[in-house]
Amino acid sequence: MTQRAIVIGATGGIGAALAAALTEQGATVEALSRKGEHRIDILDEALIAAAAARVAEGPAPRLVIVATGMLHEPGLMPERSIRDLDGDRLLRSYALNAVGPALVAKHFLPLLPRDGRSVFAVLGARVGSIGDNRLGGWTGYRMAKAALAMLVRNIAIETTRRAPEAICVGLHPGTVATELSLPFRRNLAEGQLTTPETAAANLLRVIAGLTPADSGNMLAWDGQTIAP
Repeated sequence: MTQRAIVIGATGGIGAALAAALTEQGATVEALSRKGEHRIDILDEALIAAAAARVAEGPAPRLVIVATGMLHEPGLMPERSIRDLDGDRLLRSYALNAVGPALVAKHFLPLLPRDGRSVFAVLGARVGSIGDNRLGGWTGYRMAKAALAMLVRNIAIETTRRAPEAICVGLHPGTVATELSLPFRRNLAEGQLTTPETAAANLLRVIAGLTPADSGNMLAWDGQTIAP
């Protein structure tokens, strides 16, 4: 039976590349985004619930990937120091990077089959690791991605009770040539920036090698576990 995969955030650079790569691998892919026929908005729970209801009409998905995230947007750039902190901007980052994926988990995790292997993955970031933080800065993004890591651990514990072979993980794609990284590429080391297609291939390789022992963890594009 062909695997059914759901990609949320499928018009972004990484999301689009993931959807294309999965299709090439033979999966039946449902690509969800804020635009197009199958619309979803991670800040609108009603749209999330409606999208999940549509997905529930078909075979149970074996893979759900939440390929969304926000580091900057007009009027909001990562903070360089605590002097730059602004409550509304902090809440905006938290909503997009943590609350939205949590609401997706609420409605899409119950769609995973009870039996057999399945994966629910969200795009995380190494900068969300408390143990790996040596530079400071980017406070709102770091806080939100750290909260996302806690979400992953929580849903992994709960999901295992219902579906023992289900795996919930966060995935750090590395630095990818998308709009998210555009303002921050100047000082990158040679070879550090990857294409969306390479990032997608890396992430799908990691997903293919996951076991239930990985559930609840944040893993990098090379399969290494990132410290909480």
